[in-house]
Amino acid sequence: MPDRPLTPARAVLDGPIAVVGGGRVGTAIAAALRATGAEVQGPLGRGATASDAAIVLLAVPDAEIRGAAAALATGAQLGHFSGATSLEPLAPHEAFSIHPLLAITGPETSFSGVPAAIAGSTPHALTTAEALATTLGMHPFRVAEADRAAYHAAASIASNFLVTLEAFAEDLAATAGVDREALMPLVLATVQNWSDHGPARALTGPIARGDDDTVARQRAAVAERLPERVALFDVLTDATRALAGRREVAS
Repeated sequence: MPDRPLTPARAVLDGPIAVVGGGRVGTAIAAALRATGAEVQGPLGRGATASDAAIVLLAVPDAEIRGAAAALATGAQLGHFSGATSLEPLAPHEAFSIHPLLAITGPETSFSGVPAAIAGSTPHALTTAEALATTLGMHPFRVAEADRAAYHAAASIASNFLVTLEAFAEDLAATAGVDREALMPLVLATVQNWSDHGPARALTGPIARGDDDTVARQRAAVAERLPERVALFDVLTDATRALAGRREVAS
């Protein structure tokens, strides 16, 4: 469950907040903070010093975080939005991170109700991260530095790999003259079932039923039409059989 904020948000966020980086994340965060009434500078260009800001938020690519941090005078609290990057590139600043579990598309993005992983180099920095997240309507939860890579891999699997799998399904359906829109109700219902019931109970289809003949025919169709995807099909089949086994043990 998300942690409760340590202190009221407004008590922590008094003073100007600078946002460095004018990409999708920077523009979205700056717009969302302004909508709450916060005093926001930017989005500022990369390399900005933001010397009079109490809090500086680096909305830059992961590889540029260290350089952007080095350009800032010490004194302000410094945060980034990377899920994979530790707080070490922000040293010697008092540092924190906020990683919204959301695909950010631009300044119109709403953060209301979005879970967000946070971390802080000090209790004060962690309080700031929680205050910023809750001010934007997010539900913060803490991820330890040692767990950051596993957490971020889980987020990538849940989002990026899902898109890769749906591309596989879309490409195979196209060989039968079926377009993506026909698959959408199935995909949306499956995600909702996973959310409501967990993976084992949400699983349906021939593998869950033990219908090996149908699975073999599916594999033959993939081998004929998308031979470069057979290895992926086999890996997914094995993983799905293992998941079906978990369901049988639980029932």
